[in-house]
Amino acid sequence: MATALLVVALLVGGWAIGRALLGAQPDSAAAARAGLAADPPGARETPAAGTPTSGSTASLRKAATAMRVVQHGPGTFTVVPGKVAAPDNGPTAKQLTVRVEVENGTDVDLQAFAQQVMATLNDPRSWGHGGTLTFARTDAAKADIRVMLASPDTSERMCKPLQTHGTESCNIGNKAIITSYRWAKGTREFSSLAVYREYVVNHEVGHVLGHHHEQCPGKGKLAPVMQQQTIKVAPCRPNGWPFP
Repeated sequence: MATALLVVALLVGGWAIGRALLGAQPDSAAAARAGLAADPPGARETPAAGTPTSGSTASLRKAATAMRVVQHGPGTFTVVPGKVAAPDNGPTAKQLTVRVEVENGTDVDLQAFAQQVMATLNDPRSWGHGGTLTFARTDAAKADIRVMLASPDTSERMCKPLQTHGTESCNIGNKAIITSYRWAKGTREFSSLAVYREYVVNHEVGHVLGHHHEQCPGKGKLAPVMQQQTIKVAPCRPNGWPFP
């Protein structure tokens, strides 16, 4: 009897030591007690469009949940405060002012969004290419261009009579209206969310500047930025810039 108990004790002790040496993961109950998020059996992380598929699970999770889409916003907007002078783009560049506005309740950092919009517009590959234009950010009541990030329901209402269903951005007058649905999710037509965001800013502001839709010029070529790439890129290749 004593021998049998000794054998059991050795087996149990060896199993515990083995778990420690192998670095066994905590089970769901232990994870809950430790404050960890235990995935249910078979659960997989689904990255947002454009999220790299390499790297740690933590980085994937952070990227995939970086922005929560609020389907129905209040319809009121906050003008991103601050003014940023237009960069020097040569002696003949015409300066345009841009006011960046975000619908209240949108899960995005206001200053970061405004900075991304302005960095895109003042990139040499954007509409100021060749020293034609330069863009200054303003929070004044009057602006040449208004870039507005809106919830799907609000953007659908603002874009009428266009039928966007809240999943497509649009231009009305001097307003470039970007649906937060696409800002967060991108589109299957683009493998990179960053490139898609450059595209949607350039495309909608392009409409404000008077540019119209264009078609894919041929298989394998870069799509014109004024092509409706949210819907379909092929047989062209995705492109976010007027002058790539």
